Amino acid sequence: MSMKRIFTGPSLVAGAITAELNDLGISPVTRNEMQSGAMAGFGGGVLDQVQLLVREDQYDQAIAVANKFN
Repeated sequence: MSMKRIFTGPSLVAGAITAELNDLGISPVTRNEMQSGAMAGFGGGVLDQVQLLVREDQYDQAIAVANKFN
């Protein structure tokens, strides 16, 4: 299953996008490099920046939702 990024930005905005996508039956994956680095014992990433990824077959519908927040 291939994933495509639809958003990179503040976690607050990502949460709003995720809520709208969930209403459409799309469950995005949230990727947080800062949190991942902290859990592994080293720093990394940009503070409060997350990425949202969706399955490739859901990309067109999901990117339309994400673009409403730009």
